[in-house]
Amino acid sequence: MALIGFAATTLGLSAIAGAQEVPVNQDLQRNVNQEQRIDNGMRDGQLTTREASQLEQGQAHVDRMEQRDLSRGPLTGQEQTQIQHAENVQSRDIYRDAHNSNEGNPNSASSRRMQADVQRDINQQRRIDNGVRKGSLNNAQTARLEGREARVDHMERRAGANGYVNRNEQRHVQQAENRNSRAIHRNKWQGR
Repeated sequence: MALIGFAATTLGLSAIAGAQEVPVNQDLQRNVNQEQRIDNGMRDGQLTTREASQLEQGQAHVDRMEQRDLSRGPLTGQEQTQIQHAENVQSRDIYRDAHNSNEGNPNSASSRRMQADVQRDINQQRRIDNGVRKGSLNNAQTARLEGREARVDHMERRAGANGYVNRNEQRHVQQAENRNSRAIHRNKWQGR
């Protein structure tokens, strides 16, 4: 009898734990904040193009985690904790790179290209966040859009890996961002 009571209690607790959904928008707002910190670091010369590109790889990692977890439905507490841990690691990496002895040239053509790409990331993440807040994007749509953003972050990583972003590399990143922009628009208006 005690075993049956234990099993019922365990099932009840696991059902409650599984039912606890975590809002997505706090993660999306943190994505915006992290991208803004990278942009600010480039604009004031605290981050080099290479450092910014490496940080974009960290952003891609967080976006992929969000994509994976949201594609399964609402975030659970455990998934939220894992995402927050990855965001904390990314935050420390941004701080470390912005406060080391390396200095970037914010006025170089390469830095301006990377700055433009990062600024576009900020805008796209804001649009996704606004769509979630207003209820025009569901979890599956948000997951797909975060996956697209991860691909762009990865492209930015490759473009700046050598410390220089040329026009052709930026053109490819911008084309991907244009496709993402259309996908965000399409997904936000799909259900209306």
